[in-house]
Amino acid sequence: MKKILGLLLLTLTLTASAQDKEDKGKAKAPKEPKPAKVVVPKEEKPKPDYSKLDLSKRASDHLMLQFGVTGWSKPDNITIKGFNRTFNGYFLFDFPFKSNPRYSVAVGPGIGTDNMYLDKMAVDLNDRNGVQFTRDTITKYKKNKFATAYLEAPLELRYSTKPDNMNSGWKLAVGVKIGTLLDSKVKSKIDLDATGTGGYFAKEKDKRFLNSTRVAFTARAGLGNFSFFGSYQVSTVFKEGLGPVLRPWTIGVTLSGL
Repeated sequence: MKKILGLLLLTLTLTASAQDKEDKGKAKAPKEPKPAKVVVPKEEKPKPDYSKLDLSKRASDHLMLQFGVTGWSKPDNITIKGFNRTFNGYFLFDFPFKSNPRYSVAVGPGIGTDNMYLDKMAVDLNDRNGVQFTRDTITKYKKNKFATAYLEAPLELRYSTKPDNMNSGWKLAVGVKIGTLLDSKVKSKIDLDATGTGGYFAKEKDKRFLNSTRVAFTARAGLGNFSFFGSYQVSTVFKEGLGPVLRPWTIGVTLSGL
């Protein structure tokens, strides 16, 4: 029995020793080097040469019509109501940049009108001390508006994503418009006045106390022939000291083409 156990122990020892030598004798396989990255240069797309675009059929937005809602930056004691509106019509000449006709400058003449509806306010344009806005709770007005009209010259810096087809594509424009006063009036339809008389129209015209020149900043953004516009007048409606400090602002829609 002891001989059998001895032989078994000797056999296990020899087997373990042989296995250990075999493991040590195995050479570690060298790691294969990683393949080098091949950098393929990107092909640059040729930039479009906008200077070679055919602009012979370009619609240059010569005609521009604007409809908008207008308001005043004004003192609190002057009240307005209703749909105060603006209508502008311009005929502009468009001059695209030769190097990049996506950009252009436009300038031309036109007419700008504002109609402001007053809420229980009486306006006297003929007072020798200047234009007076006074609270009037006695007279019953069916309609009472202050209207102005200007001969204007807008100047725009324009950008279009499709300069060869201005009837489509996105458009942006910023600019300034300068106008000279043509007319100013207060027009009222009175249902009942302080004397008990009513059912008549009253109109008063005078522009001597209004600034003869107005300056406003403008901006437009849109697609194709339709865009939204905004403007803010930096000059005041009335001459300094001869009327309240009023500065009109407008937001609206522009229809352009031709």
